[in-house]
Amino acid sequence: MLPPRARFLIGRATQVVPTLLLIAVANFVLLHLAPGDAADVLAGESGAATKEYVDGLRAKFRLDQPLVVQLVVYVKNIVSLDLGYSFRQDSPVAALIGARLGPTSLLMGTALVLAVVLGVSIGIAAARRPNGWLDNIASIVSLTSYSTPMFWAGLMLIVLFSVTLGWLPTSGMETIAAFHTGWYRVFDIGQHLILPALTLSLFYMALFMRLTRAAMLEQAGMDYVTTARAKGLTERQITFRHVIRNAMLPVVTMIGVQAGSLVGGSVIVETVFGWPGLGLLAFDSLFSRDLNLLLSIFFISACLVVVVNLVVDVVYTLIDPRIKLN
Repeated sequence: MLPPRARFLIGRATQVVPTLLLIAVANFVLLHLAPGDAADVLAGESGAATKEYVDGLRAKFRLDQPLVVQLVVYVKNIVSLDLGYSFRQDSPVAALIGARLGPTSLLMGTALVLAVVLGVSIGIAAARRPNGWLDNIASIVSLTSYSTPMFWAGLMLIVLFSVTLGWLPTSGMETIAAFHTGWYRVFDIGQHLILPALTLSLFYMALFMRLTRAAMLEQAGMDYVTTARAKGLTERQITFRHVIRNAMLPVVTMIGVQAGSLVGGSVIVETVFGWPGLGLLAFDSLFSRDLNLLLSIFFISACLVVVVNLVVDVVYTLIDPRIKLN
């Protein structure tokens, strides 16, 4: 008999497959509702394309088939893990995405770690002394970060740290033609990563900060805290042994909820900073109407969101043993 955690993961996996297929079908239908296709873009770039030329392009890209037939072929390819071919870039879609998945994962992972660590830490410190100077400063910073558009924050960081101070590079993932290796390359990538990761994390850092503070204050008024004080525990012991663990439950839940918006935010950040990830690739493929590539990027992004939510579910059960693994 399988252990409870294995049964839990298998149960979640059975829910994941139909969810991803439904997302894939929805993406296909929505993208094909928009006017134009890759043949129209290529014909427009040629300047003077005849109808026969456009029809030939559509036949080459198999865009002349009925939409239902294209959908069936697309779903069959997804089930067989065949992402198709990008006629626009003359390369397999899997190769194009594989080359960009690493940079996007690095950016999103760094931004998420920054947002959680800084947001939770500041939220805990602010909740321990409500209405104190740290709490007031944290509230102002969080509200400012939460309400600032991500693209504008990125541009302002470029102006300050790259143009004015000259401390950090403006764009890209590493210095062009530097050919760094070893730790020099790691340091170079780290320098290029600072501004994009900081920009992407600002909104979520503010969100986790406010959520942690509210959860901490809510837990501080619970009966078990009063009982712990009556037993003679210090405020530090109560905070770190009991309150924080319970206050982390809504934060962990919010990580899963915000995973999708984190993927969407990476599109904006990668475009502003020229970061060579899936977001920038999706931006380029959208304007070139490279639907095979765009659909695959959406599908891989959905897979990332589903995986993050699956991990969050597992972490949730580790934090709160009262939750049963069914």
